Amino acid sequence: MDDFLNISGKTYKSRLLVGTGKYKDFQETRSAIEASGSEIVTVAIRRTNIGQDSSQPNILDFLSPDKFTILPNTAGCYSAEQAIRTCKLAREMLGGKNLVKLEVLEDKETLYPNMPETLRAAKDLVKDGFKVMVYCSDDPIQAKELERLGCVSVMPLASPIGSGLGIQNPHNIEMILSNADVPIIVDAGVGTASDASIAMELGCAGVLMNTAIAKADKPILMAEAMKKAVESGRQAYLAGRMKKKSLASASSPEKGLIE
Repeated sequence: MDDFLNISGKTYKSRLLVGTGKYKDFQETRSAIEASGSEIVTVAIRRTNIGQDSSQPNILDFLSPDKFTILPNTAGCYSAEQAIRTCKLAREMLGGKNLVKLEVLEDKETLYPNMPETLRAAKDLVKDGFKVMVYCSDDPIQAKELERLGCVSVMPLASPIGSGLGIQNPHNIEMILSNADVPIIVDAGVGTASDASIAMELGCAGVLMNTAIAKADKPILMAEAMKKAVESGRQAYLAGRMKKKSLASASSPEKGLIE
């Protein structure tokens, strides 16, 4: 059965998106991403060299744009203006490609999204021709407004970036999903494979993670685990889980029992 992730008209076999930060070096980054099976990789433009500095290693020498969709993100931006400038730099560095991941943060302590600035940046970027995948709070109203503005994917947090706490408010994620017409991808807070599986079982189109893999004791092994978790969670969602009951129900026939 064909079951692909579709982002702005392009299809992907993998529903796992992986970040490129926090690994010990670019070689480990590549090994982990290859093990994950991910086809979309995020790059923090303000922190990672994609050609801005010719004297330093370029991550694109390790993760070829011919093999991966490079998704530049605006990590480290705290205003709409900063985020917009960063997206324009990314478009210039990546040969005019318009797919970006928008993040506008409130502060360095929580790394929660600043939603007024996020909405403002999203509106301007969409007008400028960008295809915006946007990190946001798990507020169903804000998520729908970002979709109305023209974002191609809405990416609510599961919990704070880098916390590893997993999905803290699954009911809100379900509300966002029930009213969405674009892919909903859980972003931030995944800590282990079961967190990723839960996101997929809820019906999310995908999961984005970085720290959960990069800071595992064995990043390559965790990348493999995350690949399996996303696949199994998706299959469970498509299969349709049994209904929950408050009382027990025997699994074997109750008629014709041997006396």
